[in-house]
Amino acid sequence: MLSQAPGYPRTRRVVHPLIPVSVTGAALRQMNTDTMTKTFHLHLVSDATGETINSVARACVSQFDRVQPIEHFWNLVRTERQLDMAIEGIRDTPGLVMFTLVNDKLRRRLQDTCRDLQVPCIPVLDPLIAALGAYLGLESQSQPGRQHALDAEYFGRIDAMDFALNHDDGQSAWDLHEADVILVGVSRTSKTPTCIYLANRGIKAANVPFVPGCPLPPELDQLRRPLVVGLTKDAERLVQIRRNRLRLLNQGEDTSYTDPEKVRAELSEARRLYSRKGWPVIDVTRRSIEETAAEVMMILARRRAVPGEAGPGGTPV
Repeated sequence: MLSQAPGYPRTRRVVHPLIPVSVTGAALRQMNTDTMTKTFHLHLVSDATGETINSVARACVSQFDRVQPIEHFWNLVRTERQLDMAIEGIRDTPGLVMFTLVNDKLRRRLQDTCRDLQVPCIPVLDPLIAALGAYLGLESQSQPGRQHALDAEYFGRIDAMDFALNHDDGQSAWDLHEADVILVGVSRTSKTPTCIYLANRGIKAANVPFVPGCPLPPELDQLRRPLVVGLTKDAERLVQIRRNRLRLLNQGEDTSYTDPEKVRAELSEARRLYSRKGWPVIDVTRRSIEETAAEVMMILARRRAVPGEAGPGGTPV
């Protein structure tokens, strides 16, 4: 199945070894003809969850137009037998190999196999680990999955995730003072997914909807510690998103919720509120959730760097 990932070309993902999938050469040529794209096999081999190598691969491939990687995902490769399965898949569908393996024996075997098959084999973390080791004057521990240790940081992320879910869409306003960040915005400005993303970074985030004619929770005026950020969006784009939402729900589109004039008035009223409150404002029209969250984290970091500073109120960023 083809899927569209944010910031990534159309991708065919094959997760091994649970879902064996094969694509014939004829099928690949047909795909190339139909889509005018360059199709290639991309093998991602990891001894942990594979998040790192997946992110690196997406960042790199996204820089090229009209390419369609068929992604073969081999995670938790920590034994010879597990590596055998990955190597068999690489032999069956040769293509670029990217890996994050810390075991020297497994690394050498994978690299030797790729050399025999004459396919590129890239150890994506080696340059970074080598540079960091040289700078620190230390040797790496070569233990897979160390970033996923069940430590205080991990449980902090779990706590932040629970907080985001319990404080979604204006819920549990009575303890908003425990939040690190509170997002305020009209409907369909990506408040909830941005909060979830922030929670995965260990930031306690809540969100409160702005609804014309409905007062915001009074607790917002009593907050001192949390950073409150207003979200806004281009009116035309917002109307389009809301109409799509109503279609998915099989509801009529002829409502004030999607009326262009009403939506523009709603956004203007929200912006005036943000300005009165002195809240920083982020326009999410052309931002992905990750980019919006990164902007929020940057504002939060600046705010924490200067105790007592409330941040650039009302200024679009």
